[in-house]
Formats: sequence, C-alpha cells, structure tokens
Amino acid sequence: MKNTIIKCSTVILTVTLLFSSGCKKYLDQVPNDRITIEQVFQKKGPSEQYLANIYSYVDDLSEQWTQNPWLGNADEVDITWSKYTIYDLNIGNIGPSNAIFDRWNYYYNGIRSATYFLNHIDGNAEILALNGQQLIDQYKAEARFLRAYFYFLLMRQYGPVVLVGEKEIPADATADAMQLPRSSYDDCVNYVSSELDKAAAVLPRVASNNGQASDVQAGRATIGMALAVKARMLLYAASPLYNGNTDYASFKGSDGKPLINQTYDLQKWKKAADAAKAVIDLGLYQLYKDGSGDPVKSYQGIFLQQWNSEQIFNRKSNNLPTWDTHCMPRQAGGWDGIGVTQEQVDAYFMKDGKPITESSLYSETGYTSVNGVQVYNMYINREPRFYASVTYNNAVFQGGNMQSAAPISFFVSGPNSKNGHPTDFTKTGYLVRKNVGTQTNAGSGGNGAQQARPLALFRLGEVYLNYAEALNEYSPGDADIVKYLNLIRERAGVPQYGTTDLPIPPSQADMRTRIHQERRVELAFESIRWFDIRRWKIAAQVMGDVHGMNMNKDGDDFYKRTVVSNHLFRSPASYWFPISQYDMDRSKLVVQNPGW
Repeated sequence: MKNTIIKCSTVILTVTLLFSSGCKKYLDQVPNDRITIEQVFQKKGPSEQYLANIYSYVDDLSEQWTQNPWLGNADEVDITWSKYTIYDLNIGNIGPSNAIFDRWNYYYNGIRSATYFLNHIDGNAEILALNGQQLIDQYKAEARFLRAYFYFLLMRQYGPVVLVGEKEIPADATADAMQLPRSSYDDCVNYVSSELDKAAAVLPRVASNNGQASDVQAGRATIGMALAVKARMLLYAASPLYNGNTDYASFKGSDGKPLINQTYDLQKWKKAADAAKAVIDLGLYQLYKDGSGDPVKSYQGIFLQQWNSEQIFNRKSNNLPTWDTHCMPRQAGGWDGIGVTQEQVDAYFMKDGKPITESSLYSETGYTSVNGVQVYNMYINREPRFYASVTYNNAVFQGGNMQSAAPISFFVSGPNSKNGHPTDFTKTGYLVRKNVGTQTNAGSGGNGAQQARPLALFRLGEVYLNYAEALNEYSPGDADIVKYLNLIRERAGVPQYGTTDLPIPPSQADMRTRIHQERRVELAFESIRWFDIRRWKIAAQVMGDVHGMNMNKDGDDFYKRTVVSNHLFRSPASYWFPISQYDMDRSKLVVQNPGW
C-alpha cells in the first residue's frame, strides 16, 4: 500500500511539473460530450431546449397542498391533511423565517433565464441557416412573454416587486451588484403590460413552429396568451387593493415613495375592459359547448376535452392525475380529501338562476328520491354547475376503481368518513368534482385516458367575466355587461338576466354583486378566488371559520352546518406573502411586505 501511494504521488508531481505553466488552460477544457453556453446559442436544438426549460417555470396549479395555496387557503376548499404545507398556512405558521410557498427566487430564476435567452439567441447560426430571422424573433417573443408572466406571478403573490431590467445578473454577481429596490405596483404593471404588448406583436395566433401549427407545439405562447395575461393583470391593478388604497399609505420603498398608489383612477378600469375586449375581438376562442347540449357536460368539458376552443393558456405537462386522486372518494380508490366548503356550496345558484337566499326552490328540510336514492333537498333544484363541480352525500359517482355508478356516502358510518380511514376523509362532507378525470385509476398507478389532459390556466369564460366587471366599474349600464354575463349563464344552463323572473340588476352596486357571485361559481377551484377576495378587500370578512356537514353523524344529524376548520386571515399581513428573511438579508434595498 505504501509503494502504491508513493507511485501515485510521483505521477501527480510529474503532471504538476509538466502542466504548471498551462494549468488553467488544461482545467478549462470542456469534455467532448458537452457544449459551452456560447455553443448552445449557435445551435437550433440546444437553444430550443433552453427555451423549453424557461417554460418549465410556469406553475403547475394542479398541486394545491404543498406547491400552491390558492384553493385551500381561500373559502372555497378545505384540504383535510395536516401533513401538508397548506395546513401550516391556515393556522398562521408562516413568516419571513418560515416562508412557506415561497416563489420569490423561483420566479426570478425564470426571469433571469428568459433574459439570458433574449440577450443571446440573436445570430444563432443553425436557426438562421434553416429558418431565417422569423423563428428567432418568435422565440424571443416567447421568452419575453414568459418573463412578463413570471413578473405577473410575482406581483399577484407579493405585490410590488423588483424590476431587474434587460441585463441578466450573473450567477456569481457580488452582493453590491444585486442591490435593487422594489418598484411601485403601478410601475410594475406598466412595465409588464408593455412587455406583453411587445410579445403579442410578434407571437403567432396559434401555437406554431415557423408558422406550422401542430399538436407538438400546443402550449407554446400565442398572442391570445399574452393578451389574456395582460387583461387579468390590469383587472387586478384597477381593483380596490391596488387602486387608491390609502390603507397602505405607509407602505413605501427604500426611496420613501409609496408602493401602492393613493389616488383612485377610474381609467384603470377602462384599460382593464379594453384589454379583455382585445382578447375577445381576436375571434380565436369560443365558449365550449358539448354536442349533446347538456350544460353539465359542457361545463365539465371545458377542462376534460383537450385543447378545446375555450382554452387560451394551458400547461401541457402537469400533475392532474394526482389532483384527480386527491379529489376522488375512497369508494373510487381516491384519497378523499379536497373538501368543498359549505360556503362554496351555498354560493351556487338554483336552477331558476337565483341565489339560494332569493329562490323559492331552495329548501333545507326533507328529501327527494332521485333514481331510488334519498337526496337531501339542499341539493335538489340546483344549477348545472353545482352538479358538475361538487360531490355531495348520496350523489352518484362513477370513476376510479368504481366500475358502476353508485351513491357516495359521507355519513360517519360510511366508507368515506374518518371511520373508513383515520386521515383520508373530507372534513366538509363534500368533494371537488370539477376537473376530476374520472378515468384516472389510483389502483393502477393513476393511469387513465384523461391522465394526459392539459391544465387550463386561462380560458375565455374568465375573460368574459373580467370584461363585464371592468366595464361595470367604468361604464355602468353598458349593454355589453349583461351581454357577456348572460353568455356565461346561457352556457351554464341557467336563466339569463333580463327575463321576467330575473330582471337586470338595477344599479352598479347590484350588478357588481351579481358579477362577483358569478365569478365565484363559474371560476370555482381554478385558483382565482384567493386573488379575487384580496383585490376586492373582502378577505377579512369571508375567511376564518369554514363550514361543512357534520361528519361525526349519520342521517338527519349529518345535515347540520358545522365548523370544520379555520383559514386564518391576518390584516394586513395576509394580503401578500412575506419575502423570506434570507432574501431580505441579501437585498438591503428591498422593504418587507406590511405585517411581516
């Protein structure tokens, strides 16, 4: 062993002497199977792979328990498991030193990657030789769109953010080089809006590669995606949280200037309305309707029918099979834990198009026999979207491991209660049915025909409601408000405003209430409600105790509203997430969000 060590040392010494003068050059050599970053941007394939990696930063909203909090921390869903991060958020176990659901660095990494791509793709020899400048311009527009979208995602979670600019910050940059302050929310909006406009001017109308559309290209950036993101962002910017919010007069940047504007601007609503109308006027999208004319199938098909006419911005790669499994009852082999709150159940209209508080059809006493199954009258005569979205006690379900349709029991003595499983049970007595691929089979590893469906992040139905809301604030009484609200209701299979029994809301305030109600129902479980209740500044009123049926009982005693959980909201802290202490320590010019 000693001789071996000596021999090895001799070899090392010899190599050191031979190459000491050229050590750096020797060590800087690149292995034959790798290419440098400069070479990446001279080749078509590696450049496209780099761009594909930027797309990977688009959030997968199908995971709503450890990666995204937008459902379980609102008033529409309670996620049953205390083992998941969403539980910590609901009990207030969050702060700068425990920044759960932290996406600050994640999005900035996406922004840096997009900027690097924009700054290096020009002059790509292989692309220029094969496709000319047009494809480079399109790829740059895609990267520009993605960068703007990541800024928007930062803004909706953290409020005003740091605008880095057009020069990427090196990975080994000094601390001094990274000292940038937060920009005002309005400045952020103006910058992102401008970037989206620049991208939209170049992006194709349909996902394509050098003008050739194909299924392979589905999910890539289009003009519709850029304009839809802009429309949603401008709607948020016009809303009470950001438009003349004097509650945040003391929320200032390191330069002492307010980060949230203090003066209400009606024109922001006009900008939001115009942006939504621009998406509509593209003429590229239509509300999805099932060929059968069944409104339940139409509403389900928005999400289950791949790449349909209503979908604007989809995430092609996603974890929807796991979403399916979390939402399915144990009877179907699922994990039985994404529980719809009673508050959300009560939000659905009756089949006459009226809220339960205004409809003579609503009853909380007695039962009705439906195909031989006794259904509590609370669930009778509800609108089609309710039946497409909620699994309730004695609702018929078929999917997963269930080979035939059967009623689902949430009674304490049933298979979907805590007696059936000590941890996997809905605490509310309901489960989400919307966007659940019933062909996903947990028993065979989550396989199923609906497993590979895209995740819809933006769709035309939301754009219609964005347009109606913004127009009602800017120009109350405009005929387009009722027109686009009624288009949503017509597809949903409920009576439209303007009929004998359902008059047009007589005032701007009444119409605002109806639009808010419609958004809650139409856009339920789409990661929108969390942001709506904050931008409207009603979160403090609607958060807190959430209710369900009494899962400790059978029979009549089950159907009693019971507090099942508390979704903590602390003002002002809960309006935006905290920036982690780690990032605060590195970024001396960045001020922390209020309340943290």
